[in-house]
Amino acid sequence: MEFLSNAFFNGQWFTYVILPLLIFIARIIDVTIGTLRIVMVSRGQKIWAPLLGFFEILIWLIAITRVMDNLDNWICYVAYGGGFATGNFVGLLVEEKLAMGIVQLQIITRKDAHELIARLIEGGFGITFQEAHGASEEVHVIYSIVKRTELERIVEIIGQYNPQAFFSISDVRFVNKGYFTPIRQRRWRKGK
Repeated sequence: MEFLSNAFFNGQWFTYVILPLLIFIARIIDVTIGTLRIVMVSRGQKIWAPLLGFFEILIWLIAITRVMDNLDNWICYVAYGGGFATGNFVGLLVEEKLAMGIVQLQIITRKDAHELIARLIEGGFGITFQEAHGASEEVHVIYSIVKRTELERIVEIIGQYNPQAFFSISDVRFVNKGYFTPIRQRRWRKGK
């Protein structure tokens, strides 16, 4: 039995196919975890960031050890680099799907914004707005702090009631005493 396992791990099938595939998968996992760790650091998550960092570096050490043990195998290099690139992509997708945290929207409209403002309030979003002077005309500026899970819905409202509006979205690390309508109440208002 030992001879069979030795033959398998020293065989060409393992060296040139399975080992590079394992390195590729390990890099995807560790870089995805690294992307999430960076997000946690930027959001001040003091428990999650170091925990993710531990698993990230542990998986990386396993992958780099396998590459260093097989320096004459160029397929391992390609798998290592490909896993890194794919891990970045997967990490961004996972972070986007998790939609953790809150964001600030700043909406600037050229046309009258009262209908958009009414729809945002009706949708359960807390807003602050003001009339302002743009470079060449009067504008309305609307501010809102929303959970990232609600971002798609608020952008939909902007597109429906003021598609020419300029808006920017930025991450917010901390909010104190904000206005966040409970999700049940938002659903009720949406079905109205």
